[in-house]
Amino acid sequence: MSSPATGRRRRTAPLLALLAAGTLTLGAAPALDGHDPVPPQGAQAAQLDDYSPLEAYQQVQGPWKISPYTGLMAKQGPVLAVKFDNARRARPHHNLDKADIVYVEKVEGGMSRLMGMYSSQIPRSLGPVRSARESDVELLQQFGRPALAYSGVRSALHKYLKNSPIYVRSHGALPRAYFRAQGRMAPHNLFVNPAKVLKSAPKAWKPQDIGFRFGPAPQGGKPMAERTVRYASASHTFRWSPAKKRWFVSFDGAPARLTDGRQMSARTIVIQKVHMPPSKYRDVNGAVTPYIKTVGKGWATVLRDGKAYKTWWQRPNVKSGTTFIQKGGKPMPFAQGQVWIVYEDA
Repeated sequence: MSSPATGRRRRTAPLLALLAAGTLTLGAAPALDGHDPVPPQGAQAAQLDDYSPLEAYQQVQGPWKISPYTGLMAKQGPVLAVKFDNARRARPHHNLDKADIVYVEKVEGGMSRLMGMYSSQIPRSLGPVRSARESDVELLQQFGRPALAYSGVRSALHKYLKNSPIYVRSHGALPRAYFRAQGRMAPHNLFVNPAKVLKSAPKAWKPQDIGFRFGPAPQGGKPMAERTVRYASASHTFRWSPAKKRWFVSFDGAPARLTDGRQMSARTIVIQKVHMPPSKYRDVNGAVTPYIKTVGKGWATVLRDGKAYKTWWQRPNVKSGTTFIQKGGKPMPFAQGQVWIVYEDA
């Protein structure tokens, strides 16, 4: 009897061959970028009660289809957004590599926060989890009605999130879905069990088209080995590895590690220029929260295959997806696998 991993590879191989032939496709993956899930190693990872691959896939319900988020084949599970802490003391991150999409957002004081979008793979635990922001509602509506896991928000923002079309599931409202990990200091030790969050949001939407297209790299592009996006108090660097054919991620000058020790990487990085004016909300220290305007249009740089492609992004309204267009009007194809979207000041 074949193993679950073998079965996944058999299902995926014919499809990948078709995609490699040159067609653009909507982009959940049996294992992102074709890699089998790697169990964590070391004491810290063991404390987080990581998942076994079989259990994770059994938790995801739905038919096998091409994911609109990764361009790979997977079961179409409900969509879950998780807000990740990205302060230095919050690292390393746990199971962020299992997300279909990773967003990098600017927050108060020029720091950064991450948001992982999950559907293809549902690990047992994720984190560390941190608070949501006003502009997350605008960003997430292109996914329909996903569930959102986060640690909490300022009281002034609580009603706004609760009244949004998102299935908001905070630590305060759903405490049994969260836990504190040993060996980390608060507030950087809050983790979440995604299955418990999704159980509380049974009507969370399955994946839908959000504008991504996947296929072979187009002609042109500028050779690029490294690209950095800086905020006032944070930096995010992406270095191309010709040997691994991936962009390896660093935060604040240090490799962005997972709890199993591996450095995070992806095949497609999108640096999207957006306006981030001050919002009406402040953090506990009085610092103004930026509002990331993801509806509109502007320039973006797509990094893939060791090159940078200048593109144009547009998103007409909160319910529409975000399209990325090459010069000449054709869709900009992404490489299959996890996609990072990094917001940069326009």
